[in-house]
Amino acid sequence: MTQHIHSEHLKNLPEALAAQLTSIMQSDEFTGYFSATQYQSLLSLSNMTDTEFKLALLPIAATRAYCGISNFHVGAIAEGSSGNVYFGANIEIPGVQLNQTVHAEQSAISHAWMHGEDGIKNITINHTPCGHCRQFMNELNNVDQLSIQLPNRPAYKLADLLPDSFGPKDLDISSRLMDSQRHEYQFTTDDLAQIKAIQALNQSHAPYTQNHSGVSLQTQAGDIFAGSYAENAAFNPSLPPLQVAINLLLLAGEKLEHITSAVLVENANGSMSHLAETQSTLEAINPDITLEYLSL
Repeated sequence: MTQHIHSEHLKNLPEALAAQLTSIMQSDEFTGYFSATQYQSLLSLSNMTDTEFKLALLPIAATRAYCGISNFHVGAIAEGSSGNVYFGANIEIPGVQLNQTVHAEQSAISHAWMHGEDGIKNITINHTPCGHCRQFMNELNNVDQLSIQLPNRPAYKLADLLPDSFGPKDLDISSRLMDSQRHEYQFTTDDLAQIKAIQALNQSHAPYTQNHSGVSLQTQAGDIFAGSYAENAAFNPSLPPLQVAINLLLLAGEKLEHITSAVLVENANGSMSHLAETQSTLEAINPDITLEYLSL
């Protein structure tokens, strides 16, 4: 899905870099991230340090924000263990309660997670992380090594921003977000949207409620975007599977109004359910979206 870059975000970049960046991002294959090879090629053209270049990319990432409530654009850049580099941006859906929003840090991290990354090396953000995001990052598997970069400041570790933190270890939970784990839920189907939702369920991180769950969204063009549930020790910063799927859809350049159908799949024995919130959020986006529900 072709994405456009506003010229003002390129004017301070070297001409060769701007041309290659435009070529990559306007490709139909670009879905909001650079492969490690693409990123290193861009970095070599930039004549910048790695941090300087990521900071230069933040205004472009921030244009992906869907923020009709606050009109406050936040961008994030996350580098996965593979060296791939992922955009993130905040998401707010008019008419939907604010606890269903996605923060830019959550956006970039879940973007990397849904593309198979098993860890985040560093994250670059254009505004100081709020407490919600600091707690969300505290769930990550390599949190002690995670580097957090803000404009005009030295790099931080999360412990600098969240001292004396509460996290999985306080609840005797050993699994962490982005750990390599695959649950074994099965359901015989030939329906690709159902298959994608079940795959997302099997990747989900829900050690507190056991509500392993996944959502798939299908668009008018037939594209499918799937998201897994990302749970948090503090509960409130947990990221529902619908929001993870919506995040991928928007970062890929699709529009919410192009969603035609959705599938929610979740563990029948979990201690909570995403069904009511998924229904109400989809209803706010477009009451004509059909929702299929599977409880395994």
